[in-house]
Amino acid sequence: MKLSVLDLVPVINGVEDTIALGHAVELAQTAERLGYNRYWVAEHHDMPGLACTSPEVLLAHVGARTQRIRIGSGALLLPHYKPLKVVESYHMLATLYPGRVDLGIGRAPGGSAHVSMALSGNFLENIRQLPESLRGVTALLQGNYEWEGEPVSARPAPPVTPQLWMLGTNRKSAAYAAEFGTGYVFGQFMSDVGAEEILPAYSEAFNASALCPSPHVIVAIGVVCADTEEEAKRLASTSADLSHSEAAAEERSELSDRKFLVGTPKQIKSRLEQLSLLYGVDEFIIVTMIQDYRKRLRSYELLAQAFWEA
Repeated sequence: MKLSVLDLVPVINGVEDTIALGHAVELAQTAERLGYNRYWVAEHHDMPGLACTSPEVLLAHVGARTQRIRIGSGALLLPHYKPLKVVESYHMLATLYPGRVDLGIGRAPGGSAHVSMALSGNFLENIRQLPESLRGVTALLQGNYEWEGEPVSARPAPPVTPQLWMLGTNRKSAAYAAEFGTGYVFGQFMSDVGAEEILPAYSEAFNASALCPSPHVIVAIGVVCADTEEEAKRLASTSADLSHSEAAAEERSELSDRKFLVGTPKQIKSRLEQLSLLYGVDEFIIVTMIQDYRKRLRSYELLAQAFWEA
């Protein structure tokens, strides 16, 4: 099984953003040393608790300070941007760091309504145009994009094309991933629908493409791992639970327990292995929002040890 890291680049306990970004680099370097497959960063705007507004800039910084781990966006919010600029940015990364770059695309606004308007105007209209934007991204990545009948290229030309992924939490995002022949990342930690209800539809409707010849799935899940179950529960109680399910704290459901795994390394490993069989996937991307940088890092270390040091 492969494990990867999804970093929202949290600003913990009111530290300066500079400190939060430094911890992002440390997490990426630690993930590489431990054997994680990917390090991805998410895009958010005007959120005091999150420090990454520009994944491609942070990834350039991280790429220069790592050597092997794949780096990517989880996600770049395509409705805000033109396809050419997006692919130019990720072609630049893929030229600097050949064979290591992932372009994960999302549909969310990543901030308030006013922030979205300030960033890119009418967000609902941009969402309406998303299929055309996705068509443009896939064409640019394959080198067959045209504008008014004239060829347009996204330069520089990397030796290895970035891997393209669609991220989402529902059937709509899965349908886009299938239609355009991309990999699919299901955000279980943010979804009120089980992955087993969504992933078969993606696989069954999948259109093979030069970018992704067969269906490829990753499931994103929240994890808090500690040396003891009691410590894990304590850390989880103070963490930023992104599942938005306060009611679940009072009455845990099977689905809420799949969104946010809490326990010892052995417990987390066992649960991920069960979910791997249930979902039919061999890679999970882990988001850990413990409100302590050291213990957050320790959670990733313990999980890696459980899988790869046995």
